[in-house]
Amino acid sequence: MAKIIDGKAISAAIKDELKEQIKAYKEQGIEITLAVVKVGNDPASAVYVRNKEKACEYVGITSRTLALPEETTEEELLKVVEDLNNDSAVNGILVQLPLPKHIDESKILLAIDSNKDVDGFHPVNVGKMVIGEDAFLPCTPAGIIEMLKRSDIDITGKECVVIGRSNIVGKPMSILMLKENATVTIAHSRTKDLKEVTKRADILIAAIGKAKFVTDEYVKDGAVVIDVGMDRDENGKLCGDVDFESVEKKASAITPVPGGVGQMTVTMLLVNCLRSVEFNK
Repeated sequence: MAKIIDGKAISAAIKDELKEQIKAYKEQGIEITLAVVKVGNDPASAVYVRNKEKACEYVGITSRTLALPEETTEEELLKVVEDLNNDSAVNGILVQLPLPKHIDESKILLAIDSNKDVDGFHPVNVGKMVIGEDAFLPCTPAGIIEMLKRSDIDITGKECVVIGRSNIVGKPMSILMLKENATVTIAHSRTKDLKEVTKRADILIAAIGKAKFVTDEYVKDGAVVIDVGMDRDENGKLCGDVDFESVEKKASAITPVPGGVGQMTVTMLLVNCLRSVEFNK
């Protein structure tokens, strides 16, 4: 039976460490402020923003939420971002996605000062990550690296397969695994003989957005399986991209959904907020 990688416990430990570091900053008179911009009434976005507010409050980061109406124009949103870029009291800026269809997301993300881009999506930060320079790292991939390390799972020299090539998870995940000296393959919807590819993996990371897609047939004995998916099964119950029941019997370690990777994303956002103090000196 696989060891369960407990994202909740790892996340709680990191938050407690951050709390102490932020307290030390406050004693030096340094406050950390995260500005979250939300446009419209997307219910999932509202939940994410509330979670971020709670997490900030717990560790001692000031959270400033700007809730803008659905009809906000692209020009108006760009002005909000510009004002936050110029506000020296704001360390980190996060524009909650998705944005309403009439707004060009890439244009907005590009407008955020790269030194305040705590999501790690700005091309400057992506470029720095690729060439190994100090940068804000995308929260979910960075959280997965942290989970592996804190679970005493050695990455060096391991064969890693990432299923999914999105800019938010798949691509940056492969870069960060390379940085940790893994041998990395990125698989996707056009990959031939996908099962043969994934069965080579010592560490298999599933980030495709298809409920229970990865069954035990895709996994070699003793593999570490990381499930990035947040899906709903046929009964509307929250599940991941991995069929947990069948894969758990074959894997040496596995992340559950919920209680796995999802817990780490907001926590790594807090880590980036702390790092923003150094970047904005």
